[in-house]
Amino acid sequence: MKIAVVGATGLVGREMLAVLAERGFAKEEIIAAASAKSVGKEIDFADRRLTVQSVDDAIAAHPQYALFSAGAAASRQYAPLFATVGTTVIDNSSAWRKDPQVPLVVPEVNIGAVRPSDRIIANPNCSTIQMVLALSALEREYGIHRLVIATYQSITGTGIKAVRQLEAEECGEKPSETAYPYQIHRNLFPHGGDFQADGYTTEEQKLVDETRKIFGDPQIQITATVVRVPVVGGHSEAVNVELRRDYELDDVRRLIEDTPGVILYDNPAKNEYPMPILAHHRDEVWVGRLRRDFSQPRALNLWIVADNIRKGAATNAVQIMERLAGMKNED
Repeated sequence: MKIAVVGATGLVGREMLAVLAERGFAKEEIIAAASAKSVGKEIDFADRRLTVQSVDDAIAAHPQYALFSAGAAASRQYAPLFATVGTTVIDNSSAWRKDPQVPLVVPEVNIGAVRPSDRIIANPNCSTIQMVLALSALEREYGIHRLVIATYQSITGTGIKAVRQLEAEECGEKPSETAYPYQIHRNLFPHGGDFQADGYTTEEQKLVDETRKIFGDPQIQITATVVRVPVVGGHSEAVNVELRRDYELDDVRRLIEDTPGVILYDNPAKNEYPMPILAHHRDEVWVGRLRRDFSQPRALNLWIVADNIRKGAATNAVQIMERLAGMKNED
């Protein structure tokens, strides 16, 4: 198999390479591609080093798959060019998520949305991925009427500039460049993405639009508040879900526990609940603090944590590729 990673020198691109090596692709032909300023650099992959190529050279190599994490502008420019040479693109940016012709996929939830003719597949936003996977069994069993979401999102979701800002601030230094309008060390702020005219941010709007698209239900009522926190290990979410039918809490526990890729970690008597420090460098989505919402019928609360660079980005993209490659082999 020949696989291109576009944006290979970035935070998520490097993690894509690590996940590929971990999941059995170490011996495949891997093309590391990036912008012109990175061409010629070397980057580690498994037990060897790859020389970074231009995106044009990667297209000319006709890979079967291209994993993109190079930003929306690059995806809009280059993904169609890969598609024209027969490459299946799995894109981590926001470029294609709203396109009705492009499937938006969490493989454990809706791999069936991918048609044989699809050559561009969108990876959802990191906060959406972990939430829909945690809720997928409940959506199938009971249906979801409404979601009230508060996220506590790691700085790694903003990229390497945010990581460097926090590291400098932790040392009492002034960052050479900043990712945020405020100090993030010993601080947090309810601001992720750009503010829209209605007062919500683009990160909050993604949770609305993407959840509805993945579940195939435009009637789900969703409201969200995104908070950026000085955490590296992953995103956390407090989610209140109102189901369409009533439930027994033991049945909810069983459904979540049986969901592939999800760890139910919920024992208040022992102070056991998900935290970013547990999810860091892990591919699973962790769920805990399950409890009935006594203020609203058919509603419950849960706490969802996952490494946003792993399952929230790199791992999800590789898993999509794995599933598609397996389907082709079965054919």
